[in-house]
Amino acid sequence: MAGSTRSKSGTGASGDGRRRLVIVESPAKARKIASYLGRDYVVESSKGHIRDLPRGAADVPPKYKGQSWARLGVDVEHDFEPLYVVTPDKKSTVTELKGLLKDVDELYLATDGDREGEAIAWHLIEALKPKVPVRRMVFHEITEHAIRDAAANPRDLDNDLVDAQETRRILDRLYGYEVSPVLWKKIMPKLSAGRVQSVATRIVVERERARMRFTSASYWDIAATMSASDNSSGPKSFGARLVSVNGDRLATGKDFTSDGVLKDSLSDVRVLDEAEATRLADALADAEFTVASVESKPYTRKPYAPFMTSTLQQEAGRKLRFSSDRTMRIAQRLYENGYITYMRTDSTTLSGTALTAARDQATQLYGADYVSSSPRQYTRKVKNAQEAHEAIRPAGEVFRTPGEVGNELESDEFRLYELIWQRTIASQMADAKGTTMSVRITGTAAGTGEECTFAASGRTITFAGFLRAYVEAVDSEAGGEADDAERRLPHLERDQRVTADELAADGHTTSPPARYTEASLVKALEELGIGRPSTYASIIKTIQDRGYVWRKGSALVPSWVAFSVVALLERHFGRLVDYDFTAAMEDELDNIAEGRQQRTAWLSGFYFGGDVGPVGSISREGGLKKLVGSGVEDIDPREINSIPMFTDDEGRTVYVRVGRYGPYLERMVTENGDETSQRANLSDELPPDELTAEIAEKLFATPQEGRSLGTDPVTGHEIVAKDGRFGPYVTEILPEQEEAPAENGKKKSSKARKPKPRTGSLLKSMSLESVTLDDALKLLSLPRVVGTDPESGEEITAQNGRYGPYLKKGTDSRSLSTEQQIFDITLDEALKIYAEPKRRGRQAAAQPPLKELGEDPQSGKAMVVKDGRFGPYVTDGEYNASLRKSDSVADLTPERAAELLADKRAKGPAPKKKRSTAKAKK
Repeated sequence: MAGSTRSKSGTGASGDGRRRLVIVESPAKARKIASYLGRDYVVESSKGHIRDLPRGAADVPPKYKGQSWARLGVDVEHDFEPLYVVTPDKKSTVTELKGLLKDVDELYLATDGDREGEAIAWHLIEALKPKVPVRRMVFHEITEHAIRDAAANPRDLDNDLVDAQETRRILDRLYGYEVSPVLWKKIMPKLSAGRVQSVATRIVVERERARMRFTSASYWDIAATMSASDNSSGPKSFGARLVSVNGDRLATGKDFTSDGVLKDSLSDVRVLDEAEATRLADALADAEFTVASVESKPYTRKPYAPFMTSTLQQEAGRKLRFSSDRTMRIAQRLYENGYITYMRTDSTTLSGTALTAARDQATQLYGADYVSSSPRQYTRKVKNAQEAHEAIRPAGEVFRTPGEVGNELESDEFRLYELIWQRTIASQMADAKGTTMSVRITGTAAGTGEECTFAASGRTITFAGFLRAYVEAVDSEAGGEADDAERRLPHLERDQRVTADELAADGHTTSPPARYTEASLVKALEELGIGRPSTYASIIKTIQDRGYVWRKGSALVPSWVAFSVVALLERHFGRLVDYDFTAAMEDELDNIAEGRQQRTAWLSGFYFGGDVGPVGSISREGGLKKLVGSGVEDIDPREINSIPMFTDDEGRTVYVRVGRYGPYLERMVTENGDETSQRANLSDELPPDELTAEIAEKLFATPQEGRSLGTDPVTGHEIVAKDGRFGPYVTEILPEQEEAPAENGKKKSSKARKPKPRTGSLLKSMSLESVTLDDALKLLSLPRVVGTDPESGEEITAQNGRYGPYLKKGTDSRSLSTEQQIFDITLDEALKIYAEPKRRGRQAAAQPPLKELGEDPQSGKAMVVKDGRFGPYVTDGEYNASLRKSDSVADLTPERAAELLADKRAKGPAPKKKRSTAKAKK
């Protein structure tokens, strides 16, 4: 088989002379494994999944096409039997694998050791129908010792794991195929619902709703800079803050509700305003300050557990600015090339070999004092013990340091390996130790006699311990400080006098709950028990690809469509997006994986209803089929697609409506005694919580019919400038046409009779606010005839296109360097351009980049943003990656640019299109 790899080393792991075909998922994994096995092993890859449920009607085999269940791909009337088909792009792979099977004595299936890997192994058996013995070869790191050990100790297929994965696949198909059509009918076509993706979308939407409901509160205190006496050790100056007045604690942000008012239970809390804070600061200017109390406590911080999948995604997001998907793709490459252990795990335990390797390396690098007195083992309740492998760690019996692998790895791979290595080593090191100090300082306000108490706190680390190797990143949304941060205070004693060098009133406002980032959404999914570690990255990628969520910087923002989808599901299929219900389903699916629950009975309860099914289930409500089949016609699309925002100054409710062509604003207004609808376009790129009453009024004030520029002196038609779906443009308003006379007693159709108004897109140098009538008339005159080519007799025109100004002669187009050339280029100048060879790609005239972003951490090449035919894109000179909907040139960061390029590299080069050569007619 093309690409199959025969092992060359030794005489074989078994030494029995039997020939074996080993099948793995990827070519990279195949090459690495082949290097460890003997010459009697042929290692080949399936290149991922080879079978799946039909993707559409075209995939359904002819003999099933007449079946009512064929569209589902699941025969719900006969034990939920799935219909699997070999995907078109894998038919040749299956043929070639069958060919290899003819020359071997045994088949080893060495796919990943989780549910999905077990299912791929089962599908291979079903598709290949081998006549030789089949064994399952399982390992969790790709090292010579692990591979040879796995080859020497194969096991049988785990049918419970296969059942669990197949149940999830069938469940997801039933959910998607039954619920998605409701979204198509009631919201818009091409939307999708999913067992986990819909719940994840709801989490993001609920956070945005909370931000929209949030009312900010303001509160004040006093920031002080104080000095200790000269005989104090440590720093002389330190910061303190006013915390109470006459024994009443001052309010802080946590004391307010989301409505911006003080919590009812806090009767003894005082809220200072700016005037009071300023008065107190002035009254304390000459006060004497005394240390009222000093409290010192020992500080101990234990190391963090080694990475599991979810914590790796979170930490890579915080420290490296990697998306979850990017993290997992890089981790996959590191695993397949033998650098780390298997990256899909919910375990934090380390094997005895790994514990020894980590402790030995920590001792060698930092000394025995920095290593814990005994091995540390981190245990946690794992949802499914069969998937609880080791934590993610460097592979091998002796860990390779980042310095030792630096020349072998690409930049992103190195950074992630270093993170995993640091965390693993640190997990076996000693606790960090130090001292925390809390000080209270009092002073009396002049004039009023109010006793004011200031607080200062400090932390000193006396022994860094594991912090020498690794410090966990701080979640910017949650606040807080890093574990190695120090705040040093002078040595202070009770009744000691201190001096206030500066006292300033300081104002604060409460903040709405932070939007989710990918890292914090992974944490939320994990805490709710929704999804499993292996699915988090694909869940987050899916809700972005579907257009339900977009990124603003690192924050995840829900689209208006997501609001409608979640509203429909909450009101009419509430159980399906209930957090507890979804988590309970995950637990029951894990029960199937452990053989404690039967798959068919469970699916029947979920779909048809009954006594067996998900906990608190829809099974007792008639099942999914009844739930979706009843009451759908009663769902009011206008209600679902209407999001009430606020009431304007005249008491009118302003709605966001989700239409088939995008969101818009609407309210009812009275004109000439009649109530009518007033609408305004709404940009998809405006985050929902940033739509204020002021912005809404500006949008309503923008004329929907466009800005009138004047009258065309030739036609007498009014010329207007408008903002359309594809950008700003100018057009003419045609008068109402008189009805054309009938011919042979028949009226002409209005469609044939009505002329089409001229339109012209604005040039990039123009704007809706500044475009003039003269500009518009020039645009409406395009395309401009430059002249006729004397050789070919073809007409040459100058035009403004979607991708800029250009010349056109027949089917031959040439770009112009400036917009002004559209209006003043001469025939001679145009002929000179056509006389030159047509330049494409790298040969074309280089345009200055829109933005420079520095060096790509992976390729080491300069990253720049350019303007291309299909919009702005980032490039390092080798790979080009289009900016996504949520990206803007102005806000694009180097980290985001590197991520886009990394995604592009992972997909590989686009396949070249085959060009058919037509035979010349004789």
